[in-house]
Amino acid sequence: MAMRDKHLRTNFTDLHQNLNVNTISAGLVASIFGCTGPVLNIIGGAINGGLTYAQTISWLFAIYFFSGLLGIFLALKYRQPISGAGTLPGAVLVAGSLTHFSLNEAIGAYLAANILVLILGASGLIDKVMKWIPIPIVMGMIVGVMIRFATDMITSITISPVLAGSAILVFLLSSRFLKKVPPVLTALIVAVLLAVFTNSFEIQNVQYSFMIPQLTMPTFSLEAIVSIGIPLALLIICSENAQATGVLMAQGYKPPNSAMAICGSIVGLIASFFGGHATNIAGTMTAICSAKEVGKKESRYAASVANGVFFSIFGLFASIVVPFVVAMPSVIVTVIAGLAMLGVLINSLKTAFSNSRFQMGAFFALIIGMSGVNFFNISAPLWAILGSLLVSSLIEKEHFSSNSKVAKAKDSKEETIA
Repeated sequence: MAMRDKHLRTNFTDLHQNLNVNTISAGLVASIFGCTGPVLNIIGGAINGGLTYAQTISWLFAIYFFSGLLGIFLALKYRQPISGAGTLPGAVLVAGSLTHFSLNEAIGAYLAANILVLILGASGLIDKVMKWIPIPIVMGMIVGVMIRFATDMITSITISPVLAGSAILVFLLSSRFLKKVPPVLTALIVAVLLAVFTNSFEIQNVQYSFMIPQLTMPTFSLEAIVSIGIPLALLIICSENAQATGVLMAQGYKPPNSAMAICGSIVGLIASFFGGHATNIAGTMTAICSAKEVGKKESRYAASVANGVFFSIFGLFASIVVPFVVAMPSVIVTVIAGLAMLGVLINSLKTAFSNSRFQMGAFFALIIGMSGVNFFNISAPLWAILGSLLVSSLIEKEHFSSNSKVAKAKDSKEETIA
């Protein structure tokens, strides 16, 4: 334990050396993405569920403040670009359920979901499963799930040719001529300035008063636990954490799967009492912070630390900041997210299809992920993994035996080094 604490302190000391324009801008871009679209979904769900404005702000505080702290801790501890967030599909699930269950019952279901994730993480089962799943299949799922960011970036040009087109053009020119400045940052600055000059921001009903988050006690309902808790736990493990794991693997990291689940569920237990539906590892924001454009592999963790700081500040001052976030043109978020995701998509495609093994499985993972299918409140990432494993087990069965040998040799090598 003392060694771990010393390691954490060492990483914290080295942090200032790795906080630079690249890592901070990547953390900022990830934060803007995470603080825009998801906020609108949560606000919409809260309104439909009959929550008060104070309860809505408390929900936002719980998600952003605690997930920010989660990302800071994990990024520092493991020196990897691990970003925390609240699952967006989970927010959609909860939003629909609030019309049938009270907030107290929903919070009881949140607690049950986090306890389930904690048990699975502590058992080591999550880590074993992620090691067993072939990497090409995981990478195919990542491309399938995240390719929409790139396609939405292109279609955003038809919505706002000036904002979207200018951002993409500036990104390309910056990549070519301004090597020392992150191209995503220059694209973001130009897009925001253009939005200001063209009066694209619509700030209405700005509330400047600070609101204290509300503590809400749970009510345990079996129906709510089955309807919300179990699907939410599956979303955290099989959708959000799985995406982040795949992204980190694609960039050459060895993600601490069990620790991510355990720490996320512990923080989630605390956040639940303030109305937070989940705190987990964010696939999309981890992808933004772990991209090669951010800098050297060993320094990218600083981007997730910056992301966590921005998130925590946003959560703490949600009642003041939300009106300004809602006013930002959605096309800016769309095009910047797509630009930030290009490197991850290219690397994942290379990893998925550069090897002769599991090609059909990887392809099915890609197309199932792209389809966006949703059955039993379980979203596409899980079905992409399950469907592609079924395909590979039918027509690429011999690849699993060679994959198992490679995994065992890798584990043996790591044990020898340790």
